[in-house]
Amino acid sequence: MDETLQQELLIRRLVERWAVWRDAGDWERFATVWHPEGVMMATWFQGPFRDFIRVTQEGWAKGVSILHFLGGSAVEVAGERAIAQTKMTISQRGMVEGVLCDVVCTGRFYDFIVRHEGEWKLLHRQPIYEKDRIDPVDSAATVELDAEALAKFPEGYRHLAYIQSRIGYTVKLDMPMLKGEAVEALYRRGTAWLAGGALER
Repeated sequence: MDETLQQELLIRRLVERWAVWRDAGDWERFATVWHPEGVMMATWFQGPFRDFIRVTQEGWAKGVSILHFLGGSAVEVAGERAIAQTKMTISQRGMVEGVLCDVVCTGRFYDFIVRHEGEWKLLHRQPIYEKDRIDPVDSAATVELDAEALAKFPEGYRHLAYIQSRIGYTVKLDMPMLKGEAVEALYRRGTAWLAGGALER
């Protein structure tokens, strides 16, 4: 097998393990996909991966339900470094204005991945939020959102931010979306880092 293709497949395996082990609550194995200095960026959390595991466990104990589904990947490998972009959806279920709802957000995981002790590890994950929607679980039900509150959140993850803020999370409001300066800056960071530069957190 071509060496580049082999490394791309190993990185794709890493990305898939992240989703399966995180959503299954297999925290011991989930921790193994991360570099020791790994950082997770999300709407509701930004920080070291071990803290991400802890707060996710705390959320599980309170009934927070967030799951992930993966699509295709594009991987660029440069020596001991790689950038992987993977299509994904984030699905969160919870009560919204007294109605049980599902929020689905479509986007990409933009991952800074590095070889550590001979294996690819996730150094920094930055999701890109492209579009989202909210639907009552009961198709016969209706939910009335606070239009003023909804409008305060960024378009790419407006409904996801709405449900997360309603259950007490502080949502980061300047995350990269499909278009705009934030995502363009992320691409520049990825290109510079892949070329050997320092990782700007």
